[in-house]
Amino acid sequence: MAARVAVVTGGGRGIGRGVVLELARLGLNLVVNYRSDAESAQATCEEARRMGAPRVVAVQADLADVKQGRLLVERSLQELGQLDVWVSNAGVAPARRTDLLDLGAESWDLVLGTNLRGPFFAAQAAARAMISGLHDGRIVDPQIHFITSVSSQFASINRGEYCVSKAGLSMVSSLFAARLAEHGIRVFEIRPGVIATDMTAGVRDQYDRRLSEGLAPLRRWGEPADVGRAVAGIVGGYLPYATGNVIEVDGGLHLRVL
Repeated sequence: MAARVAVVTGGGRGIGRGVVLELARLGLNLVVNYRSDAESAQATCEEARRMGAPRVVAVQADLADVKQGRLLVERSLQELGQLDVWVSNAGVAPARRTDLLDLGAESWDLVLGTNLRGPFFAAQAAARAMISGLHDGRIVDPQIHFITSVSSQFASINRGEYCVSKAGLSMVSSLFAARLAEHGIRVFEIRPGVIATDMTAGVRDQYDRRLSEGLAPLRRWGEPADVGRAVAGIVGGYLPYATGNVIEVDGGLHLRVL
């Protein structure tokens, strides 16, 4: 049987790159989706090949555009022939942090379009492709992973649009898990905490201090590979009797401690 195929949206950088590289270690064929940074996507593809992925292709698509999200699914099937794992990771932060009472519709629409609306419809197209593949036996243990954030549960009043987008995506994960279970398609929400990426570079000093003071019990930054290993553990077969789970990858940040 051919190697399984995984698509990672926003796979060229940050958390997406961490997921791509850990899936490469498992020997999956990979589609690295990117929006605009082709150079980073190609570099990630090259590293994934070195780490064991038999075939890796970069595919440009802006997931905020529903048509492009659907075309990403089509292109992935054309390039690699099947779709076993869909990792919905692509997302954006607000261009600038704004007090909740000053939040404008333009930023709201951009962030929710990219982080919630687009991922919903792209996952919908991926699910349909998986169901079709199951009928002719081409895919094994199909899975969809939604990369959300602790911001789905923690209120940040200077980036409300981001929090709402991730909270919505948490429900999307539950909805797809409930709908797709009858087809044997398993769905997971991977919920990262404070992860060291380009997106968090601007608050590095602030969170260096807060983490050292115990914001997260493990008192360190998370790395993209931490999130990638959570996805890879499930793809590798370590949670066979599970679906709809929330996997917290946050150093214990979610714990309520007196």
